[in-house]
Amino acid sequence: IFAGMRTGEDLAAHYASADLFLFPSLTETFGNVTAEALASGLAVVAYDYAAARQLVRDGENGLLAPFDDGAAFVAAAARLAGDAALLRALQARAPASVDAMDWDRIVQHLVATFERVIRRHGRNDDAQAVAAIAPD
Repeated sequence: IFAGMRTGEDLAAHYASADLFLFPSLTETFGNVTAEALASGLAVVAYDYAAARQLVRDGENGLLAPFDDGAAFVAAAARLAGDAALLRALQARAPASVDAMDWDRIVQHLVATFERVIRRHGRNDDAQAVAAIAPD
């Protein structure tokens, strides 16, 4: 059910009122809603495609259906609707599965990647200086 555009506390309350998040998009390459649903403790059913493939770990925090297989998508949703124990297990693991998307962790990972590249390939003294990226 699409309940319209939600923001802020209304969005958080909407996620909190649900048990399961269905993301049937075949065209959205990175839907923030998938990460938001996982962070809110919802199990997710999505297609094994684009960002959903990176965010949803089949059988761990949700279920993935083969890309463009509508019958498999519906079967995955029905499976979770009919298996309360599995649904609860996926819900319990959902929030931790997106912890790495915290901005501090993202910046730390980016800085570590830059440092690793510099160590591996050395410094280029001819390159112009670039402002350092560091959290406050």
